Amino acid sequence: MDQRLRRGVAYVPAFAPFALQIVVWPTSLGTVLSGLILGVLGALLAAGMSLVWRSNQIVTFAQSDLGALPTTAALLTMSKWGWPIWLAGPVGLIVALAIGGSVQALVIRRFDRAPRLIATVATIGIGQLAAFGALMLPKWWGDIATIRTFDPPFELRVSIGQVIFDANDLLGVVAALAALAGLGMWLRMSDVGVAIRAAATNPDRASMLGIPVRTLHAQVWAVAAGLSFVGVFFTSGVSALAPGPAFSFGLLVRALAAMVIGRFTNLGRVVVASVALGALDAAISRSSSGPAAVAPVMLAVIVVALLVQRAQRGRVGGHTAGEWRLDAEVAPIPRVLAVLPEVRAARAALSVLAIGIAVVVPHVVGTAGAIKAGVIVIFAIIGLSTVVLTGWSGQVSLGQMAFVGAGGAFAAWAIVRHGVDPLVAYVGAGAVGALVAVVVGLPALRLRGLSLAVVTLSLGLAASTAVFSNSSLRFIPRETFRRPPLLGRIDIDSPVRLYYVALAALALTILAVTGARRSRFGRALVAQRDNERAAQAYGVNLTRARLAGFALSGWIAASAGSLLVVQTAAFRGDTYSVGAGVDVFVATVIGGIGSPLGAILGALYLKGAALLLPGVWQALASGAGVLLVLMTTPNGLLGALVAARDAGLRSVARRRGIEALSVHRSGDATDPDEAAA
Repeated sequence: MDQRLRRGVAYVPAFAPFALQIVVWPTSLGTVLSGLILGVLGALLAAGMSLVWRSNQIVTFAQSDLGALPTTAALLTMSKWGWPIWLAGPVGLIVALAIGGSVQALVIRRFDRAPRLIATVATIGIGQLAAFGALMLPKWWGDIATIRTFDPPFELRVSIGQVIFDANDLLGVVAALAALAGLGMWLRMSDVGVAIRAAATNPDRASMLGIPVRTLHAQVWAVAAGLSFVGVFFTSGVSALAPGPAFSFGLLVRALAAMVIGRFTNLGRVVVASVALGALDAAISRSSSGPAAVAPVMLAVIVVALLVQRAQRGRVGGHTAGEWRLDAEVAPIPRVLAVLPEVRAARAALSVLAIGIAVVVPHVVGTAGAIKAGVIVIFAIIGLSTVVLTGWSGQVSLGQMAFVGAGGAFAAWAIVRHGVDPLVAYVGAGAVGALVAVVVGLPALRLRGLSLAVVTLSLGLAASTAVFSNSSLRFIPRETFRRPPLLGRIDIDSPVRLYYVALAALALTILAVTGARRSRFGRALVAQRDNERAAQAYGVNLTRARLAGFALSGWIAASAGSLLVVQTAAFRGDTYSVGAGVDVFVATVIGGIGSPLGAILGALYLKGAALLLPGVWQALASGAGVLLVLMTTPNGLLGALVAARDAGLRSVARRRGIEALSVHRSGDATDPDEAAA
């Protein structure tokens, strides 16, 4: 009896969203039932994510997109070819199973022994590729990307209050319950459940015991993709399937909230929490708060659930420090080589070349090109904020555009409403960003790696839907404004001058972050990332170091937001979407997240793709780019440059007869004089 009581108590957090809905957002029975239907369909996504976590120890941020791609294909067969649901649904399910298995075999399998952060970032790239496919399928079918649904296959209408339910609602409930029951039987009545836990705990030992780990993982990914398809397909029948990332991110964040409440691994609690969150979502959407309030509430649910749970070591809530690091810092050139004339000449020539290109670019590319070049420079500054927070501090942030938007909103308000000088707005925006980042960083002191990634993704969605859209707070001016002179005298109302303002800000930011990295603060920041206990033993205040890292990152991002507002002469809410935040993170990983130069390379890649490719194809460049980089050079484009530099240094060392020098691929080196000392 005591054991049953404990099990019942363990489900209390999963039912908490029900209590929140009843107390804060009471609504009609019809609305609650509608939410429960969407909740049980959303439970399929959460269950699939939990299954992948139990097998691979990663959260797949591609879960909703893996379901949206075959769903789009199935809906197109129904609308263009006239297929009935009884044919389109099973075929779509088969396609989803094939996609899931192929993703594991072709991509995820390559990261079996990689740090979990690298594997998690790979799922972001997979999601972007799937989203690209979902957006391009209609075009390949001779159609356009639009909101899609399907007609009920038979007549059924039941009214409960003002909500009307039809056959699609019934089919959605039946399909979801059948899928969940089948999943439970598969895990309980076969050896798969035990094998999943064994393979997740110790893959090598599981292989030695005869468990086909790779085959098992492929099955898990196939099942997860199939669950996602069933959930998204019938959700499109109950409500609709909207094109683009907003629909996917909404489903993903709700599934992540259920995952957090269920502590990632308990499928029963994950399912119950998802159903409860569906009811909460529906109640909020139909209340006076409106749909814009859903994302902030989900963010609050995730943060509270993470903070009230006990700190757990091991698999749930995060891995060791090394599992959640992307720290490809560039080691300096060894002193014995740095003083050589040819090395000094090469470094000087490259520096002059880079500065020369940066200076002459706006005069070569024309007016439109100067505007685009200015945007690239600003996004390089945003990338620097990601380098500080993720590369150096070890805090994984997928919502960096929330800080950028905060700075942009302040700058627009200060310039338009109060006529503040752009330079003053730049400094004020940085201070606002630092304050917001510290507020976010306070609960993040107990969150690392995966948990913080989930929180920041939810933060980005909440900020874009509730704040930057002016849905909740209407203080942000939306009109286009005339740029005031800098310091009251310097006219900056031209693309070339705006470019130079952004370039000057980038140079100052690089000097600031480089100086910070070389200071005691920077060393403490990296030390707490690498080994918390060792850092504490050397007197590092972990709380102070992490909050300072958040503050510096927030300052840089928000100041870039003010520049972006001045550049565009308006605050455009869609610029600060959650998808843009994920793109910034991915681009910085592609460039090299451990170095300021990586931020610049990432901005060139991200915005270069945006300038050269149509909107839909940018997702292909981002997704394919990050997967290619992670598979070939996990240290990003910067890693390839460092490898080329080191090859040149080895050549110089051989020619000079410096045989004792060893330059490694990472750029590290052993100086004989330093080693002897």
